[in-house]
Amino acid sequence: MNTETPRIRLDKWLWAARFFKTRRLATEAITGGHVHLDGRRVKPSRPVRVGDRLEIRKGALHFEIEVLALSDRRGPASEAAGLYRELPESIARRERARAASRLAAAAPAPDRRPDKRARRRLRRIKGVPE
Repeated sequence: MNTETPRIRLDKWLWAARFFKTRRLATEAITGGHVHLDGRRVKPSRPVRVGDRLEIRKGALHFEIEVLALSDRRGPASEAAGLYRELPESIARRERARAASRLAAAAPAPDRRPDKRARRRLRRIKGVPE
């Protein structure tokens, strides 16, 4: 009887969970330090276990997830969503970031570039030396 738990490589699991489009992108993210397992930097070949916590950074997005199931097969998105659970703090942080980006996008753009006098005022307000 084999009581050993299945071992899935981290890069393969991230690909199967649809965080990255290819295993190569997953591997590059891991080696680049954008993926941490239980708060530590790891290698792409590190086995993932149920209950592990992953921190994944993809550009401006930051996910903190807990592994619920293992899979080495990339299936539909509905199956991939069942492989992990995103932590509530992570969801709240992403929502705040999304709201901030919407607010920044909604800010009115100036009609023209600032002239010399307006640039000096902006520098003074920002505290930048001339």
